Amino acid sequence: MENEFAWSAPEISLDAVDLDTIEKDLADVETALARLEAGTYWTCETTGQEIPSELLAAQPTVRSISSL
Repeated sequence: MENEFAWSAPEISLDAVDLDTIEKDLADVETALARLEAGTYWTCETTGQEIPSELLAAQPTVRSISSL
């Protein structure tokens, strides 16, 4: 009898995995978390202006409003 609660990860082709993109996304998230902890998450790194909350909601790892 098979365990009805058994779970197995889907098979993923290594050709389909873009490790560079995954590593960049992870670095962006880590940077965003560090900025949040430092209290600078809501501030544009380029202009010093506040980043609109709508933009942060759409792109939580954005660091500059001038790069848009």
